[in-house]
Amino acid sequence: MKKIGILGSTGSIGTQTLEIVRNNPDLQVTALAAGSNVSLMEKQIREFRPLLCVMWQESTANELRERTKDLPVKIESGMEGLLAMAQLPEMEVLVTAIVGMIGIRPTIAAIEAGKTIALANKETLVTAGHLIMPLAKKKKVPILPVDSEHSAIFQSMNGERHERVSRILLTASGGPFRGKKRQELSDITVEDALKHPNWSMGRKITVDSATLVNKGLEVIEAKWLFGVEPKDIQVIVHPQSIIHSMVEYEDGAVMAQLGLPDMKLPIQYALFYPDRRPMEGERVDFFKLASITFEKPDTDTFRGLALAYEAAGIGGSMPTVLNAANERAVSLFLDRKIRFLEIYDLIQGAMENHKPVQEPSVEQILEAEAQAYDYIDSRRA
Repeated sequence: MKKIGILGSTGSIGTQTLEIVRNNPDLQVTALAAGSNVSLMEKQIREFRPLLCVMWQESTANELRERTKDLPVKIESGMEGLLAMAQLPEMEVLVTAIVGMIGIRPTIAAIEAGKTIALANKETLVTAGHLIMPLAKKKKVPILPVDSEHSAIFQSMNGERHERVSRILLTASGGPFRGKKRQELSDITVEDALKHPNWSMGRKITVDSATLVNKGLEVIEAKWLFGVEPKDIQVIVHPQSIIHSMVEYEDGAVMAQLGLPDMKLPIQYALFYPDRRPMEGERVDFFKLASITFEKPDTDTFRGLALAYEAAGIGGSMPTVLNAANERAVSLFLDRKIRFLEIYDLIQGAMENHKPVQEPSVEQILEAEAQAYDYIDSRRA
């Protein structure tokens, strides 16, 4: 029996992880954490009977306690609750599916406690990779990627010598606006941005995919996960989303992982690695597919990718500013307070306003995040 905890159990990755638990009786959920969805959390508690649940606000934790007072579940709140969950003795694997930099401290705590990390929270490595990866190595804790692209890279490197990697080929669908030029994006609506052609994801990450900021964050994440420089990570637009990423080796051989777009595959692979389990669902029909295509990303129109490479090159606290500014800008866009293209302007402004700190501590990372928020809020005042 493998015992798991899920940070962000009511979100897209969290609910799909629980689908996998339903189909694999040797997985046991011992802890769950969520932001504010009390109703769904109550349903999850009643179905999976965890030992511990965490809600971000004490008020929602109190509501959940009242709703589940007939059950033997402990309910905590806030960062203190997340840290307690990360170190829960009855948990072996922590699925970090929570959105945002809130995942940094629980991930560090889980690594300190020797828990295997199934990583879906990209902000953790984007902002604190210089802290996370050395700590995981020191504690001999596996960090297993859950993102489809990073899982594909991980699978393509299995059994190979990592020092023989020439470059990583990180694929991107291109999002809903692939092929459009800057002037065509001036009147993009929230509804337009949320129509991803291939993947079913949360609202924030779907917008990030439309701006290509998400792909930029994945470049930075890949740098830390696989020990490569950003210049050795090439983004390739692949509209069919069948090849999830590739690795090129020194001899010119290219290894790739293919499959239909389904996040349950990389989630399940991380939960059972190094084993593979049967999973129901469609399979790639190559005769129906007929062809797959590739394009260069348009970084002039979709500036998020270029800004991410710039932040990665500067390093230190700059990727934190990129991430935080994007987070706040996307929130403003989803609230219909700014236009789509203003997302890029706010990110660029925040980066230009920031004096990077090299090798930042967790406290300095959080300070850089707050500074980026303050910059954008001051621009909106």
